[in-house]
Amino acid sequence: MLQTKTYPHSKYNKLFTQLFRLVIKHIIPVSFFRKPLPNLDQRHQKTGHLSLELVSHCWQYSNMLVYQLSSFVNNPPKDLTLTVTLFYSEEDTDTKKTLDFFSKISVPNVIWNWQATEKHQLFRRGIGRNSAALSSKADWLWFTDCDIIFHENCLDSLAKQLQEKTDSLFFPREIQVTDMLEEDDPILQANAQPQVIDIKTGSFKSHARTKAIGPYQIVHGDVARAIGYCDNIRIFQTESDRWRKTYEDTAFRWLLGTDGTPIDIDSVFQIRHIKKGRYNEDSKMADLRIATRKAQKKLTGDLNNE
Repeated sequence: MLQTKTYPHSKYNKLFTQLFRLVIKHIIPVSFFRKPLPNLDQRHQKTGHLSLELVSHCWQYSNMLVYQLSSFVNNPPKDLTLTVTLFYSEEDTDTKKTLDFFSKISVPNVIWNWQATEKHQLFRRGIGRNSAALSSKADWLWFTDCDIIFHENCLDSLAKQLQEKTDSLFFPREIQVTDMLEEDDPILQANAQPQVIDIKTGSFKSHARTKAIGPYQIVHGDVARAIGYCDNIRIFQTESDRWRKTYEDTAFRWLLGTDGTPIDIDSVFQIRHIKKGRYNEDSKMADLRIATRKAQKKLTGDLNNE
């Protein structure tokens, strides 16, 4: 994996992020922050058997990661070769156990690619995504999260949709989601030990998407290699002392100049959950997030927002 330039944590991280979001990106042209996008006629127009790199991060989400990795074992692709790139920290021992377990399982057309990362880099998701984007050899990259499940025919239906395509960004037109799950929900408690497991799909409900968001960004490989993932926006390549809200995802789509094109992909599932294990469990912000997500559970939330 390419070692991209990163910057040490600063106590002004939050201030710099808000300045970029609210001021800088509205007054400075996009071209200042990225190299030119390849023209459509310069991009490979691939047909036949494709290659896809799926890029994810995991911090204290091993109980959901096991569903994602199991989905590749249970539903191996036939029409593409999949590289599963997973950034993690060895301090997260449950995730390490899960990866050790799956690394011993050979799956047709699937390549495991675990990337052990110092946790302060892991906490800024843009760092890993940028490294993967610049170094990938794949025809396409799917930037996702570890609570997304790629169920029956998902990847092969994606391969069919991507034939001869040159667009910068796609996303699934429809996904299947759970309600907001409490910490003691059986789905979240089913994985005391690493195992190959299948999700019970009856509790999921269909949801139509209107744009790409963080875990649903399918990017042309030539585009990813040309501009990286916010490669020239310093704040999104800066280490953090805790998991940061992923504003780099909206910045990335700003750099692309698009919210993506919807395509029909089978069996994309997402586990929605109230308690966010990646945030500091004892912090006031964590309590506020949990209260907010409990309120969302009672209302119809807008899943198109990040």
